[in-house]
Amino acid sequence: MQSPVSSKAGSKPAHRFRLFSPILAGATLRERLVACIGALVSIGLTGLISGYLFGQGPYLPLIVAPMGASAVLLFAVPASPLAQPWSIIGGNTISALMGIVAAYFIPDPIIAIGVGVSLAIGAMSFTRCLHPPGGAAALTAVLGGPVVASWGFLFPFVPVGLNSCILVGLGLVFHKLSRRNYPHVAPKPVENTHQTIDPPSSQRVGFSEEDIDAALEAAQETFDIDRGDLSRLLRQVELHAIIRANAGIDCADIMSRDVIGINEDDSPDHARRLLLKHNIRTLPVTDDGGRLIGTVGLRELFEATERIRPVLSKPAIASASDPALSLLPILTDGRTHAVIIVDADHRIHGLISQTDLLSAIARLLPTDPATVPAVA
Repeated sequence: MQSPVSSKAGSKPAHRFRLFSPILAGATLRERLVACIGALVSIGLTGLISGYLFGQGPYLPLIVAPMGASAVLLFAVPASPLAQPWSIIGGNTISALMGIVAAYFIPDPIIAIGVGVSLAIGAMSFTRCLHPPGGAAALTAVLGGPVVASWGFLFPFVPVGLNSCILVGLGLVFHKLSRRNYPHVAPKPVENTHQTIDPPSSQRVGFSEEDIDAALEAAQETFDIDRGDLSRLLRQVELHAIIRANAGIDCADIMSRDVIGINEDDSPDHARRLLLKHNIRTLPVTDDGGRLIGTVGLRELFEATERIRPVLSKPAIASASDPALSLLPILTDGRTHAVIIVDADHRIHGLISQTDLLSAIARLLPTDPATVPAVA
């Protein structure tokens, strides 16, 4: 069920305690507590499982130190490209292998540690599994002493690769149970729902994907965020700026209050007649208690035979106190023609169509001819 973006939340100071800045964007106390619990459970179980599989002899460490750093990324910043499954498994394993190679061919440990970490960064970059703890895995492989030396070229796979696989597996389960999005997949670019080559209407003004590429190139820095996430974040910033600048217009101000709707027991023919008679595209459908349960339009009714309920669409809803311009993303998605305004009990208070929102936006445009650019 769709809902609008709210602008009612108060803004927090950017740097409440400058001593502890910078802090991760979007970090909350709940997220940090979840990260602590995830690391506690997963690191403990990783050591326990590794010990169960291969014993606890002095020449086989249960768990290698870089797993602690991997756990920080896996549970504290699971959306980071550096914390994805292949980054953890591939980054740690390949880096440890680079460290073993450096230690094998370079007898001087001072030179070997530099070469090992350097090779690890290069190998992770080429294999698209950059993972900061991989540098520690390379160092461990070079400076691990008799324990690592006894395992030789098997060390990158057992225990490093084994630990990484177990940790990622436990992380997948934990994030699933805690309802977090992992592995993180950046949303796909919005496509034109009408299947034409034009970009979606929401992306025909403002910045373009080429602008993002140009800005990243001009910054001459590498940022720990997926490019798709960056694009989505910037569009949210644009939307919130528009809502904030026009916060005085609520849904209650522009909604239609005399809403044409039907009951779930009405016939499809009756619904079609109402749509055509009132020249509207969306009919709210209510149950016997008067609560909104869905919407129908001519597209849905095309497949209806005797009953309406089987062809209902999920309604786009908002509350009367929501900012009217927060409905922009919903009413410009190419599919939704109206948003139903409901109360906490899902009883209908009004309806805002694309026309209603367009009329409200038109009233915000400057009326002074001097401020309106001439149209050639």
